[in-house]
Amino acid sequence: MAKQIDVETLRRWLDDQQAVTVVDVRTDEDRAQWAIPGSMHVNAYQSLRSGQPGALADTTFPADRPIVTVCGAGRMSLIAADFLSQRGFDVRSLTGGMKVWSLAWNTARVPIKDDGIIMIQVRRTGKGCLSYALISDGDAAVIDASLPVEVYEDIARLQGARIRRVIETHIHADHLSRARQLADRVGAQLLLPQQDRVAFPFVAVQDGDEIPVGSARLTALHTPGHTLESMSYVLTDNAVFTGDTLFTKGVGRPDLHADAAGARERAGALFRSLLSIRALGSDVRVLPAHASEPSAFDGRPVMSHLSAIDQWLGEWLGSEATFVDRVVSRLPETPPNFGRIVELNERGEMPDVDATELEAGANRCAVS
Repeated sequence: MAKQIDVETLRRWLDDQQAVTVVDVRTDEDRAQWAIPGSMHVNAYQSLRSGQPGALADTTFPADRPIVTVCGAGRMSLIAADFLSQRGFDVRSLTGGMKVWSLAWNTARVPIKDDGIIMIQVRRTGKGCLSYALISDGDAAVIDASLPVEVYEDIARLQGARIRRVIETHIHADHLSRARQLADRVGAQLLLPQQDRVAFPFVAVQDGDEIPVGSARLTALHTPGHTLESMSYVLTDNAVFTGDTLFTKGVGRPDLHADAAGARERAGALFRSLLSIRALGSDVRVLPAHASEPSAFDGRPVMSHLSAIDQWLGEWLGSEATFVDRVVSRLPETPPNFGRIVELNERGEMPDVDATELEAGANRCAVS
């Protein structure tokens, strides 16, 4: 039986820039949905299902480093690893495959003008979720927590900070929020936009509220559209955390839990919200809650300045009617299991089953 490797070990190898060849043996269609950054694709899935190596029989691989084979759930990759071991390679199969890889993460430091503030983007690269640790004067705030709480605890500890506030931009539909769990674990204040959707205690944030984080200040900007409660948070003239309202290459979808008429109405609200964000200034950095591609282990944050975004967004915002038509005509496929995920996020509970099963698949919160 081939050797196996767990997600955390492979994540550390990639984070440490260790030489390794990751070989994705899934179909073209599955590969297109989401992949491990830097991985090599060999479409051998159907051959492996019939017990044959397929293209793995004669594909050339570097001989000076280990190979990690990857499939959807970790079964075909074991067969692939056996075939490659027979060819003399040092091979391991990723236990649990891409379903478990959805929890893999890396970080990037976000450059800002204030030397007294540290901002770390925490990228759930296996899912596309982006969360943030904002640190100032020993205080930390975590925005849109989507990973196990230990990840954020470790980041704060390494920076000599204590997490005092846990903040959400909206009720998420494509991943399980870890915000309540994190706030309870570290004794932090839990802040959510004002709404009546959730069934647990929280501090309500309203438009214009200021949230202190050490000497830093976040100002709440109500930006409905993706959801009615969606809130962005502005860090002076440095950055804006836009949640799922505005991405670097798209805007938030307005149709979840809405009929056709409701989707158009929310798209109109989204149009006005985007005008509000656009007015913040061209130098402001946009820091979204999701990325459309896996975040590489390169330390480069997923972000864009409003000046760059305006090159494509300006065309979209020519008129509200045109914007609404454009958005509702380009809605992506509904996120898998979004109803169950929303239900759990509204209750503030983690499921009693494997979360990776519920969260499997790429996020689909953007219209581009």
